[in-house]
Amino acid sequence: MTLKLGVLALLKAKPGSENELAAFLEGGSKIVADEPATRTWYAFQIDDHTYGIFDTFEDEASRQEHLNGKIPAALSKVGDSLLADAPDIRLTTILATKNDSY
Repeated sequence: MTLKLGVLALLKAKPGSENELAAFLEGGSKIVADEPATRTWYAFQIDDHTYGIFDTFEDEASRQEHLNGKIPAALSKVGDSLLADAPDIRLTTILATKNDSY
């Protein structure tokens, strides 16, 4: 498996909606479980108001499938109530990886 591409989404919670956004992100792992082409998926918190998602893919078709899939659709439904700003979505190219088995 060669992971070549990624998506980084940075999300800023509206004041008072931090816990709801965190819960939404925690539930996201169930949604992407049905996306075999999404090789890794991480939801994380940076500070009190800033959260993120990082996913990895083997090819552009897989990345586009994800970008047109259930997570972005679900985020668009709750975005107005949970997010202070539009998500900052960045397409990334993976230069190197280290993968240890857990």
